Amino acid sequence: MNITTSSQEKNQADSYIAVVIPCYRVTRHVMEVISSIGDEVWRIYVVDDACPDGSGEYVEAHCLDQRVRVVYHESNQGVGGAVMTGYRAAIADGAVVIVKVDGDGQMDTSLIPNFIEPILAGEADYTKGNRFFDLDEIRAMPKVRLFGNAVLSFMTKLSSGYWDLFDPTNGYTAIHADVARHLPFSKISQRYFFETDILFRLNILRAVVIDVPMNAKYGDEESNLKISKIMGEFFVKHVLNFMKRIFYNYYLRDLSMASIELPLGLVLLVAGTSFGGYHWLESAREGAATPAGTVMLAALPILMGTQFVLAFLGYDIASVPRRPRHRGLGMRRIPVKGGRT
Repeated sequence: MNITTSSQEKNQADSYIAVVIPCYRVTRHVMEVISSIGDEVWRIYVVDDACPDGSGEYVEAHCLDQRVRVVYHESNQGVGGAVMTGYRAAIADGAVVIVKVDGDGQMDTSLIPNFIEPILAGEADYTKGNRFFDLDEIRAMPKVRLFGNAVLSFMTKLSSGYWDLFDPTNGYTAIHADVARHLPFSKISQRYFFETDILFRLNILRAVVIDVPMNAKYGDEESNLKISKIMGEFFVKHVLNFMKRIFYNYYLRDLSMASIELPLGLVLLVAGTSFGGYHWLESAREGAATPAGTVMLAALPILMGTQFVLAFLGYDIASVPRRPRHRGLGMRRIPVKGGRT
């Protein structure tokens, strides 16, 4: 299908809502997802990520919704690569807000207005789902997934700098096109780390990100994400993103007391721990008690280092972006742009 928008269409209104649906083995559910998307959405981009089930061809053969545009990948690029392709197509067509939903039917598309309203109102640049707001609904979540999300959420807070967010692997998101076009598409992780990696990239842009409460839907679909297999890979990537974020925000872009507190605190912690550990091993080998003075010399830098690191964390938590990059459209009501047949 042709992915173009006439200039006449673009001039009809000042905001266009687009939905991107990455497709890989979702042929059983994707048509139901498309049909459930409301009239507030102007374009729907179905990205066939070299799907072995032929999701794109299936949609083209059975879908009569004129809003749908199908994009094909010659080789599988992962969910991140598919979403970036959808972003590019939506931006080129003149979309203002781009929503990403999965094609497996787990995301309630009736919540799309909840995701785009804060962006249109100028309160956020990027919104993402959070399945942990309703404690009753959490009980329905598989225990392994619940534990994995808790661990990944903490690591994401450290690496991304968004300390007020949770549920980082949630793929139900919306972004303002003016912010999306500044993302380094070629550098963003293309596989399962995509959702958390994009948060790191957004922090570098100083974009405002907020959580949107939502409930999870679990049907007969099978998730390809195995927490036990990706935990090690995620840990390494989180460490790298944390180091890059600290360098960009606290040394390259700006210099503050926090820029001194973190390295000084780490040096004191390592020095105190190394000094104390060495003398503890020496005393244990000789069977003698460690002198009180030696204990104090080890404890003092550890305590001081801990205080410096905590001071840095306090500064970092207070530095979460609060001012959106894009200009709000000054509207609370979601514009309706139909297009179904």
